[in-house]
Amino acid sequence: MKAKISTLRRESPLPAHPLKFAVIGAGHGGQAVAGHLTLLGHRVRLFNRSPETIEGIRNAGGISIDGVIRGVARVELLTSDIGEALSGAHVVMVAVPASAHEWVAEACAPHLRDGQVVVLNPGRTGGALEFRNVLRETGSQTEPIIAETQTFIYASRLISPGRSRIFRIKHSVPLAALPATSTDRVIRLLSSVLPQFIPAASVLKTSLDNIGAVFHPVITLLNGGWIESTAGNFEFYLDGVTPSVARMVEAVDRERTSVARALRVRAMSALEFLEMAYGRHADNLYEAMKGNEAYKGIRAPRVLRHRYLFEDVPTGLVPMASLGEMLGVPTPNINSLIQIASELQGTNFWEIGRTVENLGLAGATVEQIRHYVYHGGLVTWNA
Repeated sequence: MKAKISTLRRESPLPAHPLKFAVIGAGHGGQAVAGHLTLLGHRVRLFNRSPETIEGIRNAGGISIDGVIRGVARVELLTSDIGEALSGAHVVMVAVPASAHEWVAEACAPHLRDGQVVVLNPGRTGGALEFRNVLRETGSQTEPIIAETQTFIYASRLISPGRSRIFRIKHSVPLAALPATSTDRVIRLLSSVLPQFIPAASVLKTSLDNIGAVFHPVITLLNGGWIESTAGNFEFYLDGVTPSVARMVEAVDRERTSVARALRVRAMSALEFLEMAYGRHADNLYEAMKGNEAYKGIRAPRVLRHRYLFEDVPTGLVPMASLGEMLGVPTPNINSLIQIASELQGTNFWEIGRTVENLGLAGATVEQIRHYVYHGGLVTWNA
């Protein structure tokens, strides 16, 4: 196969501070992002496609934040017009569930401009790839910079429209742009605002370090009966992870890291993640999770119809399985979880999830994929 690559690049100088931000999504993540950026002195426009949510924030007089950040943030603009939100913004912070990234890309396409930075918070698995592919399929001729984070920067909860609690801000959050040659530009742009963002090697690294896609579906599905019979009245990690459940988490994690290795990416294992994020040193995953003080008080979902399945399966497990199939890496445990989740939820996650086709990678070799994520260009794969 040969890849046809056009390397058109158009970048403008870095803007002076304060920055103009568009925040897409006014849920628990979006309100935390918009509120914090406003309190830091930046100009923020907050978009939500539901006018009722916007009206609730307007009626509350802004976004009241408590926790590690405190204050009342009166954002510059509250709107349900995405073009109005994006106009003049230096950075577009997308803070919606990853399952909505495709819709956001389609809605943003007519309004994005050259050099405008779009950050998916987080991208889950393949977020930036999907976003870029949607822009290409819409026929967009502009060249924004698309980036994704490996995880969400805040631990936050939405109390009500106009009230957000930020429990903590993560010390470091890996971020990569597509292509990776633009990562440093995004980091430099955001460094004085959110210095927690650190450069990752590529969007393959941020995408395949998606630990939540391993933890959440496995623990949820293997505790499905308990969740439904108790309405989630137990601690998700401390009660829901038994030695057998932990072994299944490890099996799924091995498949994830195997897919990464096929792409020549060194993905962090779940055990390494717990050591890095929480300082947990243990010989196995069960001991590491059971002794993690940070997991105390985290309750299980009250119902199975939860983002641990509806987000993490289609935007986490499905792209991992799809990449594995294309690259010849077996993923039997991941495949089984996708099938079980689909049956339990009455939703074909294989159909609605991210695959190599809608990531724009179908038919590509490993070398072609790596060239694309590191160096960019508009790519078509020919047999």
